[in-house]
Order: sequence, then structure tokens, then C-alpha cells
Amino acid sequence: MGLRIGYAAGAFDLFHVGHLNILKHAKSQCEYLIAGVVSDEILERAKGHLPVVPLAERLEIVRNITYVDKVYAEVLPDKLQVWEELRFTVFFKGDDWRGTPEGKRLERAFAEVGVEVVYFPYTVHTSSSVLRTALELINHPVGPEDRIHGVQR
Repeated sequence: MGLRIGYAAGAFDLFHVGHLNILKHAKSQCEYLIAGVVSDEILERAKGHLPVVPLAERLEIVRNITYVDKVYAEVLPDKLQVWEELRFTVFFKGDDWRGTPEGKRLERAFAEVGVEVVYFPYTVHTSSSVLRTALELINHPVGPEDRIHGVQR
């Protein structure tokens, strides 16, 4: 059957326990794990803002996680193009993608090249978006005058 090569991609911005759990769980299901760290440009296009931690630093953080055998800077927007470069056999994704139009498209495209798609539970209580919001509130707290005028940050 050959080596089971896994690919788990993410922003890995404001690295937290949810990221660690994804990588740990992915490694438990393959012999060799490649962690894709999505580029600043792709994240800005997808989410409408740049990550807090720049790509070079996110790569260094993920590279030093025990479960990761190789780190890859994901600069290609299409996961099938990434597969053409890396030739992984299993693709790991958060289950928030399961059943979505993008998730179904990904499953079909990967099925055509023999890649299995495995979904992991999304860590709801911890996310980079929640951490980003908390940092914004710490740096720019909402004052009484903002509440009066209905300003939200």
C-alpha cells in the first residue's frame, strides 16, 4: 500500500491548542505529516485581513512541532495544485468544511487522484478569530462614550 502521507493545512496564526490538536490527531493517522502554512496573501484574500503573525514566523513555529515531519508554505490557492507538488495520500480538514459546497468540491477533486479526505472536529472554544478579537479589545478597549454612541470594535 505504501507510505500514508498526510497533509494538514491551516493559517496557524496565533498558534493555540486547537492547532496542536489538529496536528497531533493528523500524525496519529499517517506515517509522515506535512503541515501546510497558508501564506499571508492567501489569508488576506480568504479572510479579508492579514494574519497577526507573519508567514516566516508561523512556518518556524509549526516546523518545531513534534508531530510535523515537514512544513510547507502554501502559496497556491488550489489544494489540487498543492497535491501536484507534494503527492500526499490523505488530506486533513476541520469538520466545519464537511458538507459545504467547497468541501464537496475538494472531496470530488481529491477522489479523482486517490486522496482520502479525513475531517477532524473543529475546536469551537479556541480559535484564532476569538484570540484576534480579544487582542483588539485589549489594544482598543470600548469606553463608556463608545457604548453611548453604539460604537463597537
